[in-house]
Amino acid sequence: MTTPRTEHLVLPGVLTSEQAAATVRGILAAQREDGAIPWFRGHHLDPWDHVEAAMALDAAGEHEAAERAYAWLARHQLGDGSWYAAYADGAHDDVTDRRRETNFVAYVAVGVWHHYLSTGDDTFLDRMWPVVYAAVEFVLRLQQPGGQIGWKREDDGTDTADALLTGCSSVHHALCCALAIAEQREEPQPDWELAVGALRHAIRGHPERFLDKDRYSMDWYYPVLGGALTGAEAKARIEADWDRFVVPGLGVRCVVPNPWVTGGESAELALALWAVGESDRALEILQSIRHLRDAESGLYWTGYVFEDEAVWPRELTTWTAGALLLAVAALGGHEATCTVFAGDRLPRGLDPDCSTCPA
Repeated sequence: MTTPRTEHLVLPGVLTSEQAAATVRGILAAQREDGAIPWFRGHHLDPWDHVEAAMALDAAGEHEAAERAYAWLARHQLGDGSWYAAYADGAHDDVTDRRRETNFVAYVAVGVWHHYLSTGDDTFLDRMWPVVYAAVEFVLRLQQPGGQIGWKREDDGTDTADALLTGCSSVHHALCCALAIAEQREEPQPDWELAVGALRHAIRGHPERFLDKDRYSMDWYYPVLGGALTGAEAKARIEADWDRFVVPGLGVRCVVPNPWVTGGESAELALALWAVGESDRALEILQSIRHLRDAESGLYWTGYVFEDEAVWPRELTTWTAGALLLAVAALGGHEATCTVFAGDRLPRGLDPDCSTCPA
C-alpha cells in the first residue's frame, strides 16, 4: 500500500502528516476489493457511512478508491432507487437490515458531488447521474404534506410517515447537492427545488413535524450541518445547547444525560462550527478527541464512557475516521469539502409561499 499524500490534512494538535496518512491507510485497509467500506472488517456496511468514508478518501486524494466505493453503490442500487439499510461484510453482501432509510438513500448525492468537485471527472458524473436521480426520486416519494421526509420504507413496502430531524437535515444537504449536480449537467429539476424549500421550511420552523429526539446531539447540530439553518439562526442554535452536549476536553455527548462522548458526533459538530465561521471552536473540539485515536491503526474509537474511564464500544470505525478527516479537510481549506459543507455554496431550491403552507 502506498503512503497517502496528506500534507493538506495537517492540523495542529489534531493530526500530523504521518498521522493523517495512517488514518487514511486505516480506511483503505478496511475497504474491500469490490469497493465496499464496512464499519470495520467483519462488521456490516450501511450506505450513509460508506459514503462518508469514501468522501474522506477523496479528501485525502485517494480518488480511485473513492470511485470504487461509488461503483459498489451503483451495482447494489435497488430497482426503486434505494439501498437496504445494512449489508453484511462478506462475499455475498447478505442483507442484514431490509429497511430502506431515506437519509441513507439520499446521501449518495453528497458523495457524488464531492467526488466530482475533487476530480472534475465528467465521465464519473455522467455515470452516477442515473443513480443519484433514482435515489432522490425514491426519497421524495416519502415527503409529507408538511415538507418533512418520512423516515423509512419497510421491506413489505409500507412507508413510515414519521420524520426524524437529523435524517431530514441530512436529506436537505443531499437534495442541495443533487441540485448542484443537476445544474452542472444542465438538467433543471424544478420539483426538487420545491421539495428542498418545503423541507427547509419544516426544519426551520416546525419542530412538531418531527419525532422528539431532543436528547440526541445530532438533532442539535444537524440542522446546521445540513445547511437548513445558516448565519445568525445557525449560531443561535449552536449556542443554545452548547453546555448541554459539549464535555470540555473530551468531546460531544451522543445523548444526554449519558456520560458518553463519541468521535463521529464530535467531528460532525466541528464541521458545523466551521460552516458558521467558528473555526477556533471547531479546532478545540477536534483537539479534544485525540484520546479516541488508536496509534497502531490510525483509526478512532467510536466512543468513551468518561465516568468509567472506558472506551466503548470496542470498535474502530471507518466512519468515525472519515468524519474527522472531513472536518480537518474543511478547516484546511480543501476546496471540494468546503464547497459541499458550506451552506451558501450549494443551490437552495425555492422557499415555499407560506400563505399556502400547512398550519
